[in-house]
Amino acid sequence: MSVTSAAPGFSPMRGHFHEWALVDVETSGLVPRRDRVLSLAVMTLGPDGEQTGEYSTLLDPGCDPGPVHVHGLTAERLRGAPVFEEVAEGIAALLEGRVLVAHNAQFDYDFLAHEFARAGMRLPVARRLCTLALNRRVDPPTDDLTLGTLAAHYGVPQVQAHDALDDTRVLAGVLRASLREAARLDVPLPLVACPPRQDPRFAPKPPKAPCAFRNPGRLTAGGPLVQGMKVAVTGDTRTSRADLLLRGAAAGLNMMTSVSRHTSALVTNDPTAGTAKARRALAEGVPLIDEEAFLRLLGDVRAGTSHEETESRADAGAPAPPAVPAPRTPETADAVETVVADAGSAAPVTRTRPVPPAGAPKSGRRTRPRGPLTGRRVLVLGGTHPEAVAARTRVVELGGAAAVNLSAGVTDVVVLDGGETDRRLPRITALLLPIHDAAWLIAPVVTEAPEAGGRVAAHVLPRGGVVDLPLQNGRGPAHRWTVTASWAQQTACDIDVVAFVLDEDEQVSFDEDFVFYGAPENPGGTVRLLSDGPTEQTISVDLATLPPSARKVVVAAAVDGSPVFGDVGALHIVSGPGSGAAALVQATLDAATTERTMLLAEIYRRGQSWRLRAVGQGYDHGLEALARGYGVDVAG
Repeated sequence: MSVTSAAPGFSPMRGHFHEWALVDVETSGLVPRRDRVLSLAVMTLGPDGEQTGEYSTLLDPGCDPGPVHVHGLTAERLRGAPVFEEVAEGIAALLEGRVLVAHNAQFDYDFLAHEFARAGMRLPVARRLCTLALNRRVDPPTDDLTLGTLAAHYGVPQVQAHDALDDTRVLAGVLRASLREAARLDVPLPLVACPPRQDPRFAPKPPKAPCAFRNPGRLTAGGPLVQGMKVAVTGDTRTSRADLLLRGAAAGLNMMTSVSRHTSALVTNDPTAGTAKARRALAEGVPLIDEEAFLRLLGDVRAGTSHEETESRADAGAPAPPAVPAPRTPETADAVETVVADAGSAAPVTRTRPVPPAGAPKSGRRTRPRGPLTGRRVLVLGGTHPEAVAARTRVVELGGAAAVNLSAGVTDVVVLDGGETDRRLPRITALLLPIHDAAWLIAPVVTEAPEAGGRVAAHVLPRGGVVDLPLQNGRGPAHRWTVTASWAQQTACDIDVVAFVLDEDEQVSFDEDFVFYGAPENPGGTVRLLSDGPTEQTISVDLATLPPSARKVVVAAAVDGSPVFGDVGALHIVSGPGSGAAALVQATLDAATTERTMLLAEIYRRGQSWRLRAVGQGYDHGLEALARGYGVDVAG
């Protein structure tokens, strides 16, 4: 079958018919605001899947081409190619009015947005579709979801990987096959509305150098400043605010933009001015000093304890963590160890202010959950919220994975009261999936093994479960780690996935370490939010480049508006190395009924290694209160 023609049986469902613009770019690096596009290809398809156009070009980036061993594009080969500004209008004409399609689409979209911005033009894309996100929904029986693996699974020939034109031709075949599978499963497309990312407000701020020293605590009366102390400034000062911040940072202090219970001192010339910082400092008992005293103390700042030194001491005094498993393969899958922490009751406790979970897991039993549902994925339909929660909890107790959406990976369906009216049930019946009632979960009888197609299922974590992240060749953690959250496709409200990069005090070092839709990347580019669809979002963490001061990354979700998680139902999380790699772990998390924010997972340091915990803790308050609890200076 030629991938440039419509595939036989191409029959997308209603809502899947669009004009498509398939895009692939090769770049000089991975950071769109800094790196450049070296080559670009666009293929256009009609709603019937037939190709209507094709364009490709090399581009002169005006910089070093970067990893030639990956893309093969040397400076000599690019010499004489047009610059992006010369071809921008033609590319815009191909994209206008079409849905942009790419594999890991936010990467290609962000690079195009920055290139169009440099050319002084608008990127004419209103919606995009990620074939990686679409196949997470479809869940084909493959070891991973890279473009090459999906091409092999769908029978699409691949001639030259990392060649932009060939990749778009392969992408066309994968898109057609994925749309067929989505239609078979009645899976809605994860279309993403695209904001004007060329707008300067979307560009991350230059990174602030993280403080190298651990916070020693509060300033004592008559005592000295110590490196690592958290110091904030408020009100009018004779010295410029910027100069005070720079001088404090140069002395080894952690100059903050907000005040919390961990603040060491607040610099203010008027404690009665009534600023938000002054009010918070008085409420928390934070010491106040005036500008003159602060400048005097800057002349004799005492040496602090570095984060590296603290970590070395902790390693020397603590028992060795459990053996860290190698990357998952069918042969090593059973080597993954899980620590089941004391998770408390199944329903999270509602608090008036966020009290994040402790940084290190409590000592607990190590076990790999197994049972009659091991290797099976069970979708629960109907029931009241508590009944559905209990059913999904029982599935995990029996060794299975609880699904929240219908996909090719679902092996069984449990129908509780009211589930007979679920719109997915006719499709489930047509797919001949086994359908059970609630009594089946008491002692399930499984007559057939699930068809995994050679794939090793992701390890199922219960709420509170902890797993060691694998080391790469024994030298350090995988370069990028992702946590993807998804929820029911019929959800009638918006959910925002966010991340907080926290220090040893469970606080952000500066506001920009709060990653959310309005600021989808922290300044150092170590943590990023990827919008994969209306019911799926991913947090990507570069573990190798997180500064020593970063002890933990907390991934959370918040309901936008008045609905609560009781209206949403369960959230499913999967986590693994890289965006297209096989997931290492998965968990299905249920909040109770009234929560509006929910802690999903945390990735934290344990000595020289990293661990991931499935949290599942909900709170009644909104995202602003959660952010304030982590030390973010939220306006209002």
